[in-house]
Amino acid sequence: MNIGAAARASGVSQRMIRHYEEIGLIPSAARRDSGYRDYSAADVHRLRFIANARDLGFAIGEIAKLLALWSDQKRSSGEVRSLALAHAGELGRKAEALAAMRQTLLALAEQCHGDDRPDCPILQRLED
Repeated sequence: MNIGAAARASGVSQRMIRHYEEIGLIPSAARRDSGYRDYSAADVHRLRFIANARDLGFAIGEIAKLLALWSDQKRSSGEVRSLALAHAGELGRKAEALAAMRQTLLALAEQCHGDDRPDCPILQRLED
């Protein structure tokens, strides 16, 4: 199938398919006599795997490791679990940081009169 059909089937944009091919997350597609890329069902399956991993917030390097483990029939599920738990821990740290930022912004907004006066604790905090 051509890149457009692969994009529709996988949910990955054509631009990202080319990018994943360029950085080695997917193998270079076979070429038709016309020069157009030709993707197989296995390529689409791999693209879906990548899209699902991206949806879970995995970085490209982590996805490369997951792909290597996925392809390795002798893998230990413990390795996969370790990657998932490490990523979940990082997501937890980010969630805590976002919650703290949100609380700070809400507190600053509460202190701001929001009227015609020029003094603004939000801008003062950003200035500090």
